[in-house]
Amino acid sequence: MALTKEIVIDQITITENGTVLVREVTRIMEDGVEISKQYHRTSFVKGANVLEQSQQVQDICAVAWKK
Repeated sequence: MALTKEIVIDQITITENGTVLVREVTRIMEDGVEISKQYHRTSFVKGANVLEQSQQVQDICAVAWKK
């Protein structure tokens, strides 16, 4: 029995006012079968510091917030 933990960004949404919404999913897998799933959501307003976020989130924020 091998348990593994996988954390991925599964959804990024940009609202009308430029807020970037990020949803991250944490999956616990047992022998390749998902046995648990939990979501975490974060939002970033225009101009927020996203330097510690993934490159994917940084790139999307740069495009969403372009003047």
